[in-house]
Amino acid sequence: MTDPLLTTEEVAALLRVHPKHVYRLLKKGLPSRRVGSEWRFAREEVLAWSGGADPAQIRPTAEAAAGPIEPDAPPSIVAANGDVAVATLLELVAARGPPLLGFVQADQGAGADLLARGAVFATGAHAGGFASHVGGERVARIHLVAREIGLVGARGGPAPQPSDLPRLRLASRPATAGVRLHLDASLRAIGLDAAETHRGALLLHSHLEVVTAVASGRADAGLASRAWAERLGLPFHPLAREAYGLILRARHLGDPRAVRLCEVAQSGRFRAACEAIPGYDAAGAGDVRYDGG
Repeated sequence: MTDPLLTTEEVAALLRVHPKHVYRLLKKGLPSRRVGSEWRFAREEVLAWSGGADPAQIRPTAEAAAGPIEPDAPPSIVAANGDVAVATLLELVAARGPPLLGFVQADQGAGADLLARGAVFATGAHAGGFASHVGGERVARIHLVAREIGLVGARGGPAPQPSDLPRLRLASRPATAGVRLHLDASLRAIGLDAAETHRGALLLHSHLEVVTAVASGRADAGLASRAWAERLGLPFHPLAREAYGLILRARHLGDPRAVRLCEVAQSGRFRAACEAIPGYDAAGAGDVRYDGG
């Protein structure tokens, strides 16, 4: 005898997401079938699609949102590289009161390691870093923005091109930073060796540090987001447009901190704040997505 089909609310409890997220997941391929005017779901299909979460560990989202944080859960810290969208998100989260989340600076590679070790609750990811699993566990992504990444130049001068970099003092990011993928690809496309171009470059830990180095004259060109270039009034040459969000363990989607992050990301205040930042597009902010296989 087959198990009865699940309702939308039951699937939300199974996946530990807010019920309205289920409708967004339908657009991402969540297996479903129409029964009259309502959606129904096969339990095994849902679990297989989401990565096989253990149903014995699932509790309803409403209970999780109202209840305390589990004692063995990771600390209330988000790791990111100083992205403006994350700073805006955490400010709005704090304005709503508990649960609160702190911040630690880390590039994509270091953040993923912290998440795998259970040292942070969520971490920023982008540029091919949307992993399906971290530390052997299925992860989910809370989408925040699409953003422009490129080269910044000295105030009052022209925006640097990739072909200019061998003769300029470069402020860039470590190889573990996801944004390096865009610059390295642009260099290879015009026949330049990325490692050689970075020989002697300043390898800094955040977009802010890069644009500050250029603005202060310590570097002639730097790799950063348009958002930070505009904040310091620096010329900008775009290299790529990428999705940016927070990844966390899928089983923590019902945690009150994850619920709060999604609620704030979906709010009009967050989207309006991000849309006002040059180079940012907040369409779909707060959507929960599953990447990879």
